[in-house]
Amino acid sequence: MYIAHSALRTNNKTKKPLLKNNELAERYLGYQTACNKYRAEIAAIQQYIPGWLPPFERKAF
Repeated sequence: MYIAHSALRTNNKTKKPLLKNNELAERYLGYQTACNKYRAEIAAIQQYIPGWLPPFERKAF
């Protein structure tokens, strides 16, 4: 899964995000969970729009 790597850093040992903001870490986890849940739908969209992924919004509401 492609994520904007400039927004997130990962720990090389655990491959988990190293985020200072706990809310941002929770949003990232939710994004990953949603992408995994809708993997088939994302794959179907990518047949017509190669490389498409749902946007990950970093800003807080």
